[in-house]
Amino acid sequence: MRVFTRFLSSALLFLAASGTAYAQDVPSPGQILEAWLASPHADSTTEAFRHWDSEGEIPGTCAVCHSTPGAVAYMSSPMETAGFIDHPVPLGTTVECDACHSPGAQALTSVVFPSGVSVPVTGSSAVCSVCHQGRASTVQVETAVAELGDDEVSPALGFINIHYAAAAATQLGGTVRGGYEYAGQSYVGSFQHIAGLDSCVSCHGAHETTVQLETCTTCHQGVTSFQAIRTTALDILGRGEMTTGIGVVVDELHQRLGAAITAYSQGVNGAPVVYSDASYPYFFNDANADAVPDASEAIYPNRYQSWTPRLLRAAYNYQYVAKDHGAFAHNPHYVIQLMYDSLADLATVTDVDMAGLVRP
Repeated sequence: MRVFTRFLSSALLFLAASGTAYAQDVPSPGQILEAWLASPHADSTTEAFRHWDSEGEIPGTCAVCHSTPGAVAYMSSPMETAGFIDHPVPLGTTVECDACHSPGAQALTSVVFPSGVSVPVTGSSAVCSVCHQGRASTVQVETAVAELGDDEVSPALGFINIHYAAAAATQLGGTVRGGYEYAGQSYVGSFQHIAGLDSCVSCHGAHETTVQLETCTTCHQGVTSFQAIRTTALDILGRGEMTTGIGVVVDELHQRLGAAITAYSQGVNGAPVVYSDASYPYFFNDANADAVPDASEAIYPNRYQSWTPRLLRAAYNYQYVAKDHGAFAHNPHYVIQLMYDSLADLATVTDVDMAGLVRP
């Protein structure tokens, strides 16, 4: 009831302040509440909002995106360090009205990313970009592997996780360097969509966060799934398939990269690795070298610790794509470039089939 009351009051105040009258195309506070309650932002039972229960508070390194008071505090501050405030906040909130409708949120003119790049962003996309940017970038990976040989196993290395749903970093591409970008290569910047569908909430519902396929079918006629939408004329896979959905292409390259990571770990540093999408920190020692994350393997004490710089770079990009489920729509050429370059780097020391592949 506390959340309902605060939400309803905020919505009413917002509409009153803007002079909005209720009309057929303007949702009522009740409709907004219903949409929000159906979204991940409101689900107080998930790990995203319960992870710190045993600690009794949410640390400032996490509070910005996992609580409403953390979000409000961050967006009313100078925002000099991406996603960080210098104090913990109490448990008990989700991403509520004030997180996106506070004065600080509405006044945003730029957002700083983990790479240190500050990007001018205004409107609804600015608020979304604060949290959907990941927690790492090329910069953090480069810092970790500095002064190590490409294939030198180092006990000082650990897996670097982009974190989750880094859609804003993907959409901005090489501008903010959210993926690991290889030296000497160029990367596309912001993915430009058509006018009217060029912001976060013009595709995703502002409160329920879902995307309706009907939004896309005016231009992408005949498609029956998001994965079927084609956004490039290039034959990326080199098979003469020019109409296959770009999501299918991204998925195949992702599978190839996973196989190449496995091959490298087995053949180059002699320590097989296996990936589990559901278990932190995602990469584990593969005791039986079967490339399947058994329940006894996908546990933290068995985390992979035989990293080399070359393997870490590729694994970072693999996870980057895995955790942005809409990467194929947010910036397909960018994530294809990341995976192509990861494959090409691994191919210098292990058997990777690059035949026919085309880099955008």
